[in-house]
Amino acid sequence: MFKKISILFVFSLPLIPLNCALNKPIVITTWNFVNSTISAWEVLKGGGTALDAIEHGASVCEDQQCDGTVGYGGSPDEDGETTLDALIMDGRTMNVGAVGALRRIKNAIAVARHVLENTKHSILVGSQATQFAVQMGFNEQSLTTPESKKLWTTWANENNCQPNFWMNVEPDPNKYCGPYHHVYDKTVKRKSKLQHNMKVDRYNHDTIGMVAIDKNGDIAAGTSTNGAKYKIPGRIGDSPIPGSGAYADNEVGAATATGDGDIMLRFLPSFLAVEEMRRGATPLNAVETAIKRIAKHYSNFMGAVIAVNKNGNYSAACHGLGDLPFPFVVYDSSNKEYQIHKVKCS
Repeated sequence: MFKKISILFVFSLPLIPLNCALNKPIVITTWNFVNSTISAWEVLKGGGTALDAIEHGASVCEDQQCDGTVGYGGSPDEDGETTLDALIMDGRTMNVGAVGALRRIKNAIAVARHVLENTKHSILVGSQATQFAVQMGFNEQSLTTPESKKLWTTWANENNCQPNFWMNVEPDPNKYCGPYHHVYDKTVKRKSKLQHNMKVDRYNHDTIGMVAIDKNGDIAAGTSTNGAKYKIPGRIGDSPIPGSGAYADNEVGAATATGDGDIMLRFLPSFLAVEEMRRGATPLNAVETAIKRIAKHYSNFMGAVIAVNKNGNYSAACHGLGDLPFPFVVYDSSNKEYQIHKVKCS
């Protein structure tokens, strides 16, 4: 099932000429998540829908715990619990299903699909999302593993809860564990803000993001993640937010984002990329616009956006990975095997 990897270093996009025949079906996945891409492609190659491809592809990463940032047993929060966020969007109907801070259910993307198809809502969160999942037939179980327990124990005991996401509180969150309480001393506020140093990289704040077009031209997008390590319980990042984690519209195309979710969700980069394409921008110009919009305000953020238009032309842009390129995986009808493309970041 798994074939020899083809890697392309891409410095000028889009990769598909704009005047070529429609490039469908196609699936594109963030990072080096090859097995998810293959799973999604098998669905598309067999005539399946883009929605099914997104669900199947993301579920593979959930099961395989991609990079420790997707699925169970990764990114414990301050209480040591792993919770999951996921989103799936149907570009044909403009319907969305999403879950946030999902507890004790392994199959987040599948639960999001049930939100899309079995409710009139768009997002369910927390323990109530767990109750919904159980009603839909999912098994409730702990998402903690020996590995995630060890991560949390080291963080809480040996590292004295460092780093963390608190600021402007006492005791000093740069030195001590909580519980914390609010303070009004402006000196403390400045000090906490300057010393806050949570590292954001591929292995923290990561997401699997996927976009797909099926043989009928229907478009879908989706995400799945276990969020940021040592997050404050209840935190939800960009992944389950429509227009931030992912966005799809049959009339235009789709986009998905990965990176520092707390920052990226403030700019709805996936929605922005799709809207730029609606205005006539190429996928390359669209993702560059989305990335530049964020970097203008947060020059040190880490993130990437990939986009595909309805014709199957695609591109990616990224920021904050240093000398490392951003990889993404493409499988389409023009190639006999998947390809890993890499782009340099700003």
